[in-house]
Amino acid sequence: MLDGRALHIRGNEHSKVHGKSSCPRQYLALQELYDADRLKTPLLRTNPQKGRGIDPGFKPISWPEAINLIADKLMELRANDETHRYVALRGRYSELSDVLIKNFTAVLGSPNAITHSSLCAEADKFSSFFTEGDWGYRQYDIQDTRYILSFGVDPLSANRQVSYYSSAWGDMLDKAQVAIVDPRYSSSAAKADEWLPVIPGQDGALALALAHVILTEGLWHKPFVGDFTDPEQRFVTGQPVSAELFAERHTHGLVQWWNLELKDRTPEWAAPICGIPVEKIRRLAHKLGDAAPRVQIWRSRGIQMQQRGAYIGLACHALNGLLGAVDSKGGVLQYNKTFLTDFASGKEYADEIAKHGLKKEKIDRVGRLEWPALKKGESGAGVMTNVVADSILEEDPYLPKVLLGYFNNFAFSAPGAGRWEKALAKVPFVAHVSTHVSEFSWFSDLLLPAPHFMFERWGIQSTSGNRHSQVSITTPLVTSLGNDIGDETGLPWLLAEALAKRGYDAPLRYFQEQFKDPETGKSPANHAELGLFATKLMTQPLWDPAQYTNGDRFDGWEHFKKIGVWNSSPYSFESRWSKMKTATHKFEFYSETLKVALETHASKHGKSVNEVMNACHYTAEGELAYVPHYEPPFRFGDVEAYPMLFVDHKSRLNREGRSANTTWYQRNRDLDPGEKKNKDVVKINPLDAKSLGLSEGDLVKLTTVQGSITCEATLFEGVRPGTVAKAFGQGHWAYGRTAALEFGKLPRGGNNNDILPPAHEHLSGSAAYYGAIGVRVEKV
Repeated sequence: MLDGRALHIRGNEHSKVHGKSSCPRQYLALQELYDADRLKTPLLRTNPQKGRGIDPGFKPISWPEAINLIADKLMELRANDETHRYVALRGRYSELSDVLIKNFTAVLGSPNAITHSSLCAEADKFSSFFTEGDWGYRQYDIQDTRYILSFGVDPLSANRQVSYYSSAWGDMLDKAQVAIVDPRYSSSAAKADEWLPVIPGQDGALALALAHVILTEGLWHKPFVGDFTDPEQRFVTGQPVSAELFAERHTHGLVQWWNLELKDRTPEWAAPICGIPVEKIRRLAHKLGDAAPRVQIWRSRGIQMQQRGAYIGLACHALNGLLGAVDSKGGVLQYNKTFLTDFASGKEYADEIAKHGLKKEKIDRVGRLEWPALKKGESGAGVMTNVVADSILEEDPYLPKVLLGYFNNFAFSAPGAGRWEKALAKVPFVAHVSTHVSEFSWFSDLLLPAPHFMFERWGIQSTSGNRHSQVSITTPLVTSLGNDIGDETGLPWLLAEALAKRGYDAPLRYFQEQFKDPETGKSPANHAELGLFATKLMTQPLWDPAQYTNGDRFDGWEHFKKIGVWNSSPYSFESRWSKMKTATHKFEFYSETLKVALETHASKHGKSVNEVMNACHYTAEGELAYVPHYEPPFRFGDVEAYPMLFVDHKSRLNREGRSANTTWYQRNRDLDPGEKKNKDVVKINPLDAKSLGLSEGDLVKLTTVQGSITCEATLFEGVRPGTVAKAFGQGHWAYGRTAALEFGKLPRGGNNNDILPPAHEHLSGSAAYYGAIGVRVEKV
């Protein structure tokens, strides 16, 4: 810092997760912070027509004018007993976002606090929950591992804790081997011992064949899984086994899984399906077995966020169970507990009007027969973010009248992005909290400038890695660029004040009574104090000596604020064995937990589980629904019209879409294998390029069943023949003068989400960005 201006970024030396190490893209935040295209004042739309290429006619207005406009719209909903027609959409966030999205929305009387989670990784959480009872992400103990098999994960570019893995990966390679399963040669594949270019959507076949070999050749980890009651090995290809002859220890249903699915899933069966030769499958299985339990099976968005992806995730994670890698040193760990305080529910302040609105169906339709969204095993407990666009267009269950988008850009970042443009144009009033005029902003009626989340407001972030969890806080550090209204806490406070002036004081009372300074007991008097008090309140168990549980100790709030991060105690290995939050308390190969969830959802609708599976576009019937099994990927587009397969992937410079308007992002894109500076390219294998008559640098059109985009072709041997790979992030026609070739009119390349079909993995609620997506490549 110099005179209130940020000059440099590094990791916090007090962090036990990453220390001073940092992510390669962290410096892009400096360009984001001081971007000349950032919003600095509220803007009001003056042109009622909405569409691409149509100038919104935004004009600056004051903060009081903007807040009063929203407050008037909310009071109209109350007057018409339509509070449920208010929808809050959350994008990127800190832990404080519940104040704006969840709690404020509940006080108002709307069930529609819609998070972005299903665009992120709900299918990832699904696989862990229905095997080991953990609805969350994982950390990987790479310092003591001996073998990593990664299904599509690129830890050095686009995974949680890139900073930690970037610093520790080299040391790990001195004592462990790595194999990367991915149709694309990624940055992590470049630092691995082996690259396995799988056919997109067929990772499940490979995982099941590996499990088959592990069992038939006696490679499973017996101290965790168990063994036969006599010395005979009974896992023989094609032959069922009696469950009475196998004594399981910390797992459940292995023999049932074998009998229902695995006994016939040989490498010979899998090889032509997944594209990995038989001898490689067998060799991989032996390497895993030899290194167990210090092995790790990583899984990514790519294998799970596809239309039938839940069971691929289950199959891959079941390998961790077979190998005893769950909760083991050198294995796969859940996040350490962080002890943050939940805010008091806003529902307690809902009056009769608000209570009536809260009873309405959610706008994303979760809980319907075809939308189970089984968060933590509960029917309809999840979220289906991308369904909201369809609900608006079809007015099913109803048409929202007031929509608030917070730090999101679903008109760019969601599959079938064009649907969002049409949907936003249909909503009577849309307000958008954003740092830039994005594609979502273009269809909004009111824009509210967001502070930069790293530098300009209070925020709380939690993460895990290196056997620790951490909670870090961000504080208002730099001289504001004209906006000192904290988006997660300042905006709801200002709206509460405006509503109170109109005779509706429930939101303001909620903030004054439930967000008192935990040190002094003082109620917040303004938006700045609400941000400070909320941060102190949520983190109090970490810094208050009277509430200490474990991890770092602090003398009080000022000590914690100075250090900036709390670290948990080290991970306790094997502490969850036979104590998991599953129906059996064990690691479930036959998921009794999933069986209960599916039967409950089916009963809710008077249907059978088979009918639920069919409604969710799965092929399994009977007990197959409760075990990891092979599901043929749903192909979008027939082979004749769309002969190749499209692979979407993330760049190591993508900051969740916020970095595209920085020159450093554009000029350093070639940090990723196959990419080019200042370009938007699709990577094509030279063999395919020859057959298509394409040369390096040709302009090409990519067409799927969803639509077409144009970009530049580059010849790259690091993509499997028959596939094309393209990084997400380019294709902006708004967002700024660097992100777009001509702001508001001409995109820089093509947006992948314009050609990705708006499909879903229904059981988890996850959007489907990946799988067997047919594409036609033509020279322009």
